[in-house]
Amino acid sequence: MSSSNSPAEAGGAAAIDVDRALMATLARDGRASFTELAERVGLSVSAVHQRVRRLEQRGLITGYRATLDATQLGLPLTAFVSITPTDSQTDDAPALLAHLSAIEECHAVAGVESYILKVRVASPDALEALLKEIRSAANVTTRTAVVLSTSYEDRPPI
Repeated sequence: MSSSNSPAEAGGAAAIDVDRALMATLARDGRASFTELAERVGLSVSAVHQRVRRLEQRGLITGYRATLDATQLGLPLTAFVSITPTDSQTDDAPALLAHLSAIEECHAVAGVESYILKVRVASPDALEALLKEIRSAANVTTRTAVVLSTSYEDRPPI
């Protein structure tokens, strides 16, 4: 390794710090320009472009997305629905429920329930209809917690 490389280019802890700073910035603002990123981490625009490309290739950055306001989209009610298959022989609930667009997230969990779903709907009546559809489509029992308010969500892990 050449001693003329900067610590960020040479690898090691400094490079990891730069990569983490890039990922944290992009997690908060996926539209940040390479110029903005370069200013943030003290590297050239081309070096930042290469680092971001490598982070994408390594699977650390998996995509970029717009964050939508569910309330303005007519989906003000958020709930968490815990589901348990009624037939312990089959565990294909995620596949059976994938077509339901009101289900925003599906997490396999340890505990009494098998999965926790995050759902967004227009009203209590829409939630009731969705719960019936979930039970019917996947042959599961449900336990539901309705969200009253959200202090924060979609926080980046770094």
